Amino acid sequence: MDLVLKVSDCYILTPYVYPSSWPEDGALRQLISLLLVTNLGAAVLYLGLGGLSYFLIFDHKLMKHPQFLENQVWREIKYAMTSLPVISIPTVALFFAEVRGYSKLYDNVNESPMGWPGVLFSMISFLLFTDMCIYWIHRFLHHKRIYKNFHKPHHVWKIPTPFASHAFHPVDGFLQGLPYHIYPFLFPLHKVLYLGLYVFVNIWTVSIHDGDYRVPRLLQEVVNGSAHHTDHHLFFDYNYGQYFTLWDRLGGSYRHPSALLGKGPHDLIRKLMMDGKLSANTDKVNGCANADSHMKESMPRSKME
Repeated sequence: MDLVLKVSDCYILTPYVYPSSWPEDGALRQLISLLLVTNLGAAVLYLGLGGLSYFLIFDHKLMKHPQFLENQVWREIKYAMTSLPVISIPTVALFFAEVRGYSKLYDNVNESPMGWPGVLFSMISFLLFTDMCIYWIHRFLHHKRIYKNFHKPHHVWKIPTPFASHAFHPVDGFLQGLPYHIYPFLFPLHKVLYLGLYVFVNIWTVSIHDGDYRVPRLLQEVVNGSAHHTDHHLFFDYNYGQYFTLWDRLGGSYRHPSALLGKGPHDLIRKLMMDGKLSANTDKVNGCANADSHMKESMPRSKME
């Protein structure tokens, strides 16, 4: 984050925002700057990536699904935009520690323990480490004593759109983002790579909520995509992983995506249209109670929220 802060100081904050009496390395100034930059960056990434995905990738036919909520898109955006500023507060504390030099981030490749191979290894280990941590944090958030207070708001979106990607309770959002922030305090990581991985993480988080259930056949058993994560929203305690299916398999929580078995949201919509319970020209289900009943019948009763 110090790279972003340096650019912000150089081109915006020092010449146009702060008085010349405030040194760039002052603790108070850095905290204020990090709070501004973090909130602005989070909003731009969320609305920008979410908007691109919503208009270019998300299949709007999914909005006809009986479990798609009224005004859901705006509700997702509103929830995310009110949570992100709260999430930023503890996040800025970690960024501040990073800027003050307490992390293992480095500027030059020659500072890597293994040179360029070390940079490549750190990228792979970052993905594996964060995937493992998020799996267990996610499972913890599904514990019956934790779930209702913190994680349940995210599961309101049974058929998520890309804007559901960041629509978390602030505690939930911070905990699931924590592995990304603690990695550079534990392991060496190039600053530019860290910034790139941070953007990638946001892209991936949007992508697993984008309703595009296509997965290359060779990767269906390995990569946790939108089809896998949609089943997590629908069936509650399956597919907790972030990028991969490894920990779900080890933890006994893997579920092969229903969308890849001809039993997904699109299949239900087609069935309802064939049965005359859903009009092709409306977003509402005719006989919605029957459609909702059909969905409930396909869910294990013990798994329902």
